[in-house]
Amino acid sequence: MRDYYEILGVSKDASEDDIKKAFRRLAHQYHPDKLGGDEKKFKEVNEAYQVLSNKEKRAQYDQFGRTFSGAEGGQYGPFGFGQQGFGGFDFSDIFSGGGFAGEDLGDIFGNIFGGGMRTGGRRKRGMDIQADISITLKEAYEGVKKKVSFKTFVTCETCKGIGHEKSAGTTTCDVCKGNGKIRQQRNTFMGSFVQIRECDKCGGKGQIPKKICHVCKGAGRIKGDRTVDMDIKAGVQSGQIIKITGMGEAGLEGNSTGDLYVRVMVQKHPDFDVAGDDLVTEKDVQFSDILLGKEFAITHVDGRSITFTIPAHHNIRHDIVIPKEGMGKKGSMIIKLNVKTPKKMSSKAKKLAEDLRDELGE
Repeated sequence: MRDYYEILGVSKDASEDDIKKAFRRLAHQYHPDKLGGDEKKFKEVNEAYQVLSNKEKRAQYDQFGRTFSGAEGGQYGPFGFGQQGFGGFDFSDIFSGGGFAGEDLGDIFGNIFGGGMRTGGRRKRGMDIQADISITLKEAYEGVKKKVSFKTFVTCETCKGIGHEKSAGTTTCDVCKGNGKIRQQRNTFMGSFVQIRECDKCGGKGQIPKKICHVCKGAGRIKGDRTVDMDIKAGVQSGQIIKITGMGEAGLEGNSTGDLYVRVMVQKHPDFDVAGDDLVTEKDVQFSDILLGKEFAITHVDGRSITFTIPAHHNIRHDIVIPKEGMGKKGSMIIKLNVKTPKKMSSKAKKLAEDLRDELGE
């Protein structure tokens, strides 16, 4: 197994933010539903992120090496016990090479405890989906309703997600005898181990369908298109991620659907920048306009005209601040003044400037 840091392409002293950014980029690149996606690499990236994004699990990984990933089951500390069996170290890394009556402990624990405890080797819950959406600054300021469309596994409408024809009925599983679980015992040099786990044949249901759905072939889901309506609130920040529960990939055989994570990207505006909740812009003014108290106007991102006058004795190196005109009505509009001076001055203009200087006592 490759090093988790190597998989994400980050250094071992990478910050949480660096790890998150690397995961988002690689997950977007390798997602199986995207053109050119790679399911194997996507799973590697997800497994690495699940460990390195958690402080405790990352510390355990740095100290002891790879632990079982929570993507397919529980995560545990070194030599810890979880509800699904024996977790912690990858025993094949520690004890591989034989000895102990010629057995590899990695094989022993893998056989006894299922090597991560997947059900029938398949992940039943639907995967989470990541998507990006682009909106204008005006839409971010006011809030907007958008539709997000993508390809993924969707519930099979023919069987309503159960994977078989309900009217045909079921028969009792001949492996688990209807219990949905099987008991396995194995004798090793370390003693006798007993495991009770989900039946592979019936998937823990205890029943076998008599007639599998001819459309989804028993999976309960098929490849399709999903369109999700989302409500983006006013004041959303560029790069903010919105979680929509239950709108990701459909689960196998009617199991729970994954979640949808939408990253909102706000397009660059020609006149305004965003700094936190503040809208920042610039305004060209003449020195004479400042002295005469001229009223200025700026067109807001929503189309309104915002007027202001530079107050008396204002230090022109300071910005003009208009409260409650920022993002989501929380921040302010920050106006940076660019004081323009004439490139050339006529003799009359120079004389007037000198007279003004004398009048003001400068």
